[in-house]
Parts: sequence; structure tokens; C-alpha cells
Amino acid sequence: MVSRVIPVDPFDLVIFGGTGDLARRKILPGLYRRFCAGQMPDNARVVGAARTEMDATGYREMVAEAIKEFGGDETCDKLDEFLEKLDYVAIDARGETGWSDLHKLMATRDQIEVYYFSVGPALFGDLAERLQQWGLAGPASRIVVEKPFGRDLESAQALNATLARYFDEQQIYRIDHYLGKETVQNLMAVRFGNMLFEPLWNRQYVDHIQITVAETVGVGGRGEYYDKSGAMRDMVQNHLMQLLCLIAMEPPARFDPDAVRDEKLKVIRALDPVLPHHLIRGQYLAEPGQEDRYPSYREAVGDPRSRTESFIALKAHISNWRWHGTPFYLRTGKRMIARSSEITVVFKDTPHSIFTEDAGRHRNVLSIRLQPNEGITLGVTIKEPGPGGMRLVDVPLDMTFAEALGPEGGAQVDAYERLIMDVIRGNQTLFMRDDEVEAAWAWTDPIIQGWEARHDVPKPYDSGSTGPTDATELMRRDGREWRKVSP
Repeated sequence: MVSRVIPVDPFDLVIFGGTGDLARRKILPGLYRRFCAGQMPDNARVVGAARTEMDATGYREMVAEAIKEFGGDETCDKLDEFLEKLDYVAIDARGETGWSDLHKLMATRDQIEVYYFSVGPALFGDLAERLQQWGLAGPASRIVVEKPFGRDLESAQALNATLARYFDEQQIYRIDHYLGKETVQNLMAVRFGNMLFEPLWNRQYVDHIQITVAETVGVGGRGEYYDKSGAMRDMVQNHLMQLLCLIAMEPPARFDPDAVRDEKLKVIRALDPVLPHHLIRGQYLAEPGQEDRYPSYREAVGDPRSRTESFIALKAHISNWRWHGTPFYLRTGKRMIARSSEITVVFKDTPHSIFTEDAGRHRNVLSIRLQPNEGITLGVTIKEPGPGGMRLVDVPLDMTFAEALGPEGGAQVDAYERLIMDVIRGNQTLFMRDDEVEAAWAWTDPIIQGWEARHDVPKPYDSGSTGPTDATELMRRDGREWRKVSP
């Protein structure tokens, strides 16, 4: 099976923050891989825009180094051709410097215009205003904004209102790279493209659902930012919320942006408030014997009294006909035992077992792995081969994409590559809408306000573990257990 590459229309992509870490690690290497795949047209152009003083030649040299470092194996020997498509403008987002130069560059072109705000949210409004003042953004222009989309409902509403002053909602692409992962999109294909699953996808047959995003890294150089956000704002409110919506939403009438996002919004609005005893927060400790290399969370952020969580686990309920009474368990944390992102659908026991107790307890489990080794497995109960009676064993039906689709069809495209190409196409399906962002914050804010009012202190947990023991107890109280976190 060979994956098809469908070229996009000619475009100009301006990357504000074009010398920053995200541009160097993800955006520019991803564009180069799309160029190698033949998806970028010959007259496409990429313009870096940042405060750093350099010319186009210097920018191309910087991008060449970034591609060599972060480009990965799925590249080609056409780097010089790609670099010819690059230009650069030194620009001040809050001043007038560089805007006339950018205007001259864009005035000579008549094709799709995309402005990527790879900068902090504090600059979104300034950039949007300058684009309009200089006549750089027309009705067909698009802007891409990175998270965080606010830090609470009030700031999210203010940010949305600011962008709405200069751009229509159809022009705004709020990017969440989790939605660009192959497996996340395959989740929709598995649910809505197979008669096998949809009739069982409800409270009658599903015992519970788990969503885990575990990281082995600590906060690293993001300590100052992370300590103002924590796992709830940094991961749950956006990434895990999006996964929850896709796993729980009703089938949309059709696969188009607003139909899909309408159904996701219904899920968020149906979420019950999270009870205090259904919430566990934690902070990782230093690695014993390697404190200098792997310090504790509080040492990493430079605050010995920090109450910001690096781990969170919670139980959520959705009050609608499909899911009423079915718990959704979410957890995410840093410095855990392995890097793993997985959605697990645990089906109920058979209503009556015809086998003896010796056969054991067995359940069908659908596992959707986002990283690493993207793929889907379904646990099926069969008889263990050999004599000696009816002994049951669970075996996986495995669809690891790299194995199932072969070396060409199984090659995984980075999430940023797919999402940027979707922006060029004008497809907003995998991007969040303003009301969706605000609804997520409306659910998240009371949870955060609750633990702040209670003066809760996060539970310590060992680096390289699965999180605080209280998280294990959260499941054990319900007679359930977390799926093993494994690479």
C-alpha cells in the first residue's frame, strides 16, 4: 500500500517567530519533508519574520542547519532547491520596523496567504492589527495560532475577541498538534467507518475509557512558563480534552469542519464537574543519585514551595444518553516511567460466562496508541493452544501502521506537516473553534479554582514511576486499574 500525495495550491507562508524553537524543530523541517514528498508547488514561498537582524542568506543557512538536525530520515537531496523558496524579513511585531519590507514582498504575489503566529499569545493581537493596517491580510488570508489559547475562560474570551476584530472565524486556525497525529484521525475512521464498533460504542457495552499521556522528560527549560500553567492547563484543557471529544462524540452528519466541531462541542458541554476526590495532582521528585541531572520539579522551576502540578489524574463523567454512568479516566505527567500516549476502551464482561472460574476473567480491550509506535490493537479472548481443558488467554489483533501498511504506506507524517497542509487547503476540521476553546475553559476553571481554594498541595512521586500512588487508588476504589505505561 502506497500513501498518496496530493499537491496543494500555490501559497505564501509567513512564519512570525521564524527563528524560534518551534520553527526550527517542527515547522521548517516539516515543510521540507512535504517539499521532498512533492506536495509543495514550485511557486510556493516561505518567509521567516522575526526580530533577529539577518538577511535572506543568513536565514537560509540557519534553516539548513535546523533541517540537518531535526529533519529526520524522511527527506531528500533537494535542500538547495527548498532553500531557494525561503526569504526573510526582520520585523517588530509591536512597532513599524520591517512591515514595509514584508508588504513589498507580499504585494508581488497573488496566491494563498498564510500567516503563522509562532510566538507568544501576548503578540497575537499586535500581529493581527499590523497585518490589517498594512493591507497584508485579505478575506482569503489565514492565520495560524499556537496554544496556549488563554490561561482561563476570561483570557480565552479576550483573545478570541481580539482576533475576531481583524479576522473572521473561518480564517483562524487554532493548532493542536495532537489532532494531526495519524492515529487520532484513524480513531474517527475506526469508529465511523466500521459497523463492527459503533453499535458497541456506548454505556451498555463499554465499562470505562482511559486516556494516558505520559512523558519521561521533566519541565527542562520551560520551568518558568510551566510553573504558571501546570499539567491541567498545559495538557488536559487542550490535548486530552480533544482526545476525549473524539472518543465520545456522536457521529457527525458529514465529515466537514463545522459538523465535526459541533459534535465535539456537545461533549464538552455535557461534562459533569469533577469532584475533589476524583482528582489527583502530583509533582515529581529528583532522580536518586542523579539530582544534578534530574532535579525535582520544585528545583527545576526554582520555587521550593510551588504548588503547580506536573502530574494530574481525574475521573470525568459525560451526562448524555450515550455515556451516562461510564467513567472516563484521564492522566498525564512528566518524568514518568515511559513515553506513551494511549486511549483505551475497556469493554464490559460478557453477561454470563459459560466457563469455569479457572478460565479467569477476560475483557475485550481496544487500545489506540498515539505514540510511540502508532497503531491500534484489539484484545480478543481465545482458547490457549494445547491439551488440558478450556484455558482462556487474551491475544491482540494488532494493526501497527508501520507493519500493517508496509515501508511506504506506513511512513508516518509529522502532525505539523499534515496540519500546515490542511491550512493551505482551507480545511478546519482538525482545528479548534472559538466556542470550543471557551467551553473547555468553562469546564476547567472551576476545577482549578477548587484546588486553589482548598490550598491543595500536589502529592510527590518518584521520577521514573507511574505517578502518585493516590492515582492508583483512584482506579482501585472503582475495582479497576490503569493500563501499564510502556514504551
